[in-house]
Amino acid sequence: MKAVYFLVAILALTSSIASAYDPSPLQDFCVALNDTKNAVFVNGKLCKDPKVVKAEDFFRHVEPGNTSNPLGAQ
Repeated sequence: MKAVYFLVAILALTSSIASAYDPSPLQDFCVALNDTKNAVFVNGKLCKDPKVVKAEDFFRHVEPGNTSNPLGAQ
């Protein structure tokens, strides 16, 4: 009986590892792009080629806007 419990536990552990596998990092991020010539088509969106994406594509340093109105934005 202990062997059955052990096999069920091993099966549960291996199936959870298999379902957590991410086969392609291509869809992990998408930097939006308007240029159709230099874009990769992912899930209906035009994205920048992952080989040329830089850290600056994910960060923009701007001054904060006025958030004192009822909607909290400009």
